[in-house]
Amino acid sequence: MIARFAADALALASTAALAGGASAAEVTRTYTTPTAGIARTVTVPAGYETVYLSGILPDLPPAPQPAGDAEAQTANVLAKIGGVLREQGLTEADVVSMTIYMWAPPGERMDFDGMMRAYSKLYGSPAQPNRPTRSTVQVVNLGIPRARLEIEVTAVRKPK
Repeated sequence: MIARFAADALALASTAALAGGASAAEVTRTYTTPTAGIARTVTVPAGYETVYLSGILPDLPPAPQPAGDAEAQTANVLAKIGGVLREQGLTEADVVSMTIYMWAPPGERMDFDGMMRAYSKLYGSPAQPNRPTRSTVQVVNLGIPRARLEIEVTAVRKPK
């Protein structure tokens, strides 16, 4: 019995070694539906490097010019995030988690649909099908007046 257990353990270890071990594993994502805008789960194998991007606010024109709606501001922030990712040797496909803080005028709801129009052009598109886990939270205020949102992301890269 002990010999059988040892043989099974050795076979399992050999299979893992032939598969390249944990460092060769890929990031896996699950979705509630094939077209879901966000991942339900993202599993990052051991050995990946994690890169955290601080919250990024939109570029706004000087007042009294219009600050832009949620869609325009989301597109601006996601473009800025893309630039930071590329500086780090990463792309939007490497983003595994995202938090979006959205402001709305008092008594109104955040413009979730506007944000999603810009978000969906970069995440879950035919050109870039990977989607991160994500939380979207309505907040009372942001760091700069007239900003509708702030986005922070976490990305990972394969070990070298």
